[in-house]
Amino acid sequence: MLAAVAALWLALAIDALFGEPPVRWHPVVWMGRYLGWAGRHVAPMAGAPARRSKPFFGAALAWWIGAAIVLMAALVVAALAARFPFVLAAALVAVALKPLLAWRMLRDEVQAVEAALDSSLEAGRAHLARLVSRDVRQLSAAEVRESAIESLAENLNDSVVAPVFWFVLFGLPGAALYRYANTADAMWGYPGERDGRNWQWAGKWAARVDDVLSFVPARITALLLALAVWRWPRGLGREARRTPSPNSGWPMAAMALLLGVRLGKPGVYVLNAAGRNPTAQDVEDAAAGGTRAVLWLTAVAAAVALVLAWFGSH
Repeated sequence: MLAAVAALWLALAIDALFGEPPVRWHPVVWMGRYLGWAGRHVAPMAGAPARRSKPFFGAALAWWIGAAIVLMAALVVAALAARFPFVLAAALVAVALKPLLAWRMLRDEVQAVEAALDSSLEAGRAHLARLVSRDVRQLSAAEVRESAIESLAENLNDSVVAPVFWFVLFGLPGAALYRYANTADAMWGYPGERDGRNWQWAGKWAARVDDVLSFVPARITALLLALAVWRWPRGLGREARRTPSPNSGWPMAAMALLLGVRLGKPGVYVLNAAGRNPTAQDVEDAAAGGTRAVLWLTAVAAAVALVLAWFGSH
């Protein structure tokens, strides 16, 4: 377990220093390529006769095939690391774990949205479109900032806290399976028509699995954001439940309340409706708060891992 703690710290250090590995070597990119290929075979064409069971069960089977491949690869790396001395084992696991975590890229992309807004509203919208799936063409500058802050808060859970949570519990296979499930949800889980295909039923399995795996980490993320400023966001539960998602509302509502700003998706939900419109400083404060939350996560995860190791040895 000490090697796992060292691997976690090293993986986060690699992320802070170097960011993402090249695309051709990125495991999450490989996951996405498989899911893209499989999705074209399991999701019916838009306008095809409405069916439920075939796309649902076909997509669930394709999901499990991908999950089995991911788990096998992670188990092989973990088994190989177990044969090495402490330093080499920690280094190998850290190198494998790092691509499953992505705080530096997330923070940099959100800050780049604000930098683009300094140039023009159109540039800000264009950069935001790289982060979110919503239509950005009609967003105001304040709404662009709202979306950027929301993306940072939500993906702080998806890209950092949740993978670490499952890594602490189940090692590298836990982190890898979560990242796969979250990628599947991002690609398959939104109902409706996309890219000429109907995902109403083909994406349900991926969406529900991600909901289950993200349930606890999303609430931990809200707690970590509170720890980052040493203040509890009053009314968090009420605000978090305003979003359609059972999980993403928790980190987003925490961020809205702690910053004192209004966040929302036009026509869908509003968080902290009494808050002010976010400013450039709020974007910077959100990024700084997220960084402090990651530092808290590192300390708490290490402590929990050591406690679990102690109980496991007694």
